[in-house]
Amino acid sequence: MAGIKIALVATVLSGCATTQPPHRVPPPKSLPAGPSAPAAAPPASAPTAPAARVVLTRSGGFAGRGDTVTVEPDGRWSVVDRAGSRRTGRLSGADLDRLRRLVADPALAAEAGRASAPTACHDAFDYRLTVGAVETGYVDCPSDAAPPETTRAVAELLLTATA
Repeated sequence: MAGIKIALVATVLSGCATTQPPHRVPPPKSLPAGPSAPAAAPPASAPTAPAARVVLTRSGGFAGRGDTVTVEPDGRWSVVDRAGSRRTGRLSGADLDRLRRLVADPALAAEAGRASAPTACHDAFDYRLTVGAVETGYVDCPSDAAPPETTRAVAELLLTATA
């Protein structure tokens, strides 16, 4: 069932459509058919709802940065720095597609569920990523354990695409 939900979410985010109109698609076999059938609720940890906003906050470092990157579901982005300066733009189609794939990856929700260990660094960047209701992050400290791979990939994509 989880595989079906992941495939469905990936299809919705990629903009693909089924070849049949929605009213012809049979209900999943685990749900009873008919007007009294309960609606299937999306999983609570699904970060990939079409209306999910992606927010990345980078703070810390030697200079005490405080940048927030916000990307709307349609690819519009804004960056606000610690001083309140704002830049805006739109992700390229390729960057938006990559972002959608990364946030749809079940690894992101799994990373959000991991406990974070204290860092050994004092002046490292702290990254916090929020996708819908999913929150994850890491401290970019070379002596700490490796950062969560999908979270790091989203952070790098957003910081590069909005530079």
